[in-house]
Amino acid sequence: MTTQGEVAADPGGGSGRDAAAPAQGRRERKKAQTRQALADAALRLFTERGYDQVTVAQIAEEADVAVATLFKHVPDGKEALIFDDGVERREGLVAAVRERPEGRSIIAALRAFISGRGPFMAEPTPEFRRRTALITGTPALADYSRKLWVASEDALAEAVAAEAGRTADDMTVRALVRYVLEVPDLAGRASDPRAAMDAVFDLLEAGWPGP
Repeated sequence: MTTQGEVAADPGGGSGRDAAAPAQGRRERKKAQTRQALADAALRLFTERGYDQVTVAQIAEEADVAVATLFKHVPDGKEALIFDDGVERREGLVAAVRERPEGRSIIAALRAFISGRGPFMAEPTPEFRRRTALITGTPALADYSRKLWVASEDALAEAVAAEAGRTADDMTVRALVRYVLEVPDLAGRASDPRAAMDAVFDLLEAGWPGP
């Protein structure tokens, strides 16, 4: 597929660039539509039948695509179907640190970001609540969700280090980032996820109390 950079560098110029850009837009829209159809089908079947009772072939049939097409869009398999690719999550974590209001600590900024996601949302819609319950109650989906959070470690460490005047391989930076990225999995499975999340962040902000 031609990238935007390659189109801009097209030595032919003129109509060659103008024709390529809309075509690329249509391809991307088609991919997004197929990906959404697969996600909707997977969520519907997982909710109705249970994750373990649904096969990849059944999801493909429900979305009216070939199994090969499903794996083309979601190579990680059925556990990845109801998640995004993690880019938005990673960019959101980094932005929470870099664009936090003046006077807000890094930990407070990360708490605010995580509090607006998944089981920590204050007023989720019924549909979102069902999706969250499915994820936290299904080990394979919960494990995949954790994988997406942990995949942001390097990017978040660089952002935290830059704001703290340290290097990304500083052990205190790495420890903080790793602890924060484990919060969604650890607290998300608690009976009161929001209270559990706050307890962990309170600890991170105050430090472990003495005896």
